[in-house]
Amino acid sequence: MEGANLSAVMEFVFTGFPQLQDGGLLYFFPLLFIYAFVVVGNLLIFFAVRMDARLHNPMYNFISTFSFLEVWYTTATIPKMLSNLISEKKTISMTGCLLQMYFFHSLGNTEGALLTVMAIDRYVAICNPLRYLTIMTPRLCAQLSAGSCIFGLLILLPEIVWISTLPFCGPNQIHQIFCDFTPLLRLACTDASVILVQDVIHALAILITGLIISLSYIRIVTVILGIPSAEGRKKAFSTCAAHIAVFLLFFGSVALMYLRFSATYTPFWDAAIALTFSVLSPFFNPIIYSLRNKDMKDAIKKLLCPQKVFNVPGR
Repeated sequence: MEGANLSAVMEFVFTGFPQLQDGGLLYFFPLLFIYAFVVVGNLLIFFAVRMDARLHNPMYNFISTFSFLEVWYTTATIPKMLSNLISEKKTISMTGCLLQMYFFHSLGNTEGALLTVMAIDRYVAICNPLRYLTIMTPRLCAQLSAGSCIFGLLILLPEIVWISTLPFCGPNQIHQIFCDFTPLLRLACTDASVILVQDVIHALAILITGLIISLSYIRIVTVILGIPSAEGRKKAFSTCAAHIAVFLLFFGSVALMYLRFSATYTPFWDAAIALTFSVLSPFFNPIIYSLRNKDMKDAIKKLLCPQKVFNVPGR
């Protein structure tokens, strides 16, 4: 009888969403627009880089890989959010919850690893420009991109498998807008100390990654400030300004979410912070990478209007 009770919870209920009659549709359409923008914007960047030979260099190859990951990163959570906003029953199965958590955080870890690679790439380009092409070879870039993906997809597997073996016998309400480690572990009928251990492990991973990237960019900025000419400083800074902005947006929101330790937020701020790094950060990334980048804007125009671009020289 006890074993039956321990395995009773087979689905979870999200409590972070407003009911349909309480204005769920008011959130549905803005979120749908953001999701469509994220998918279209990041795919445009991905295909623009792949199809324009002028952008076949390490920096843009890493950006295109990052943009491709962003599409799947948001797809892991936003479609289910949209469904919950217009559904009376805001539930997810145990298997669905574990899969959502795995893909969301695996892709997030992959992006974190790739942001580290991108910081190292800019470090070599700015601090050791004469050896850049001999160091950042196409083969090494492909290995770094593939390594980031393999690392991200494998590092969380043991933790997800371990969580799948835990008994869930109590309440089944997840106080969040998607499946996440801490809200889910709070529902497990097991020692609460595992939550603290898990929080510390995740915090260390975020801090170490953030520290490596921060040190790289601090060194880069130091070298840029030492360039004699103002034009040279402007040109050098323009090559890494977008990377720094994306890094601050991504790791800033992640830090707010996962480096809280004993601090607690109201349900509103919990949902707001979760939306920042799961929705708003991917929304701004296509804008950041293309807004002030002439080469990227030209490549996107060429992708969208090939005949117009190709017919200009023949006039």
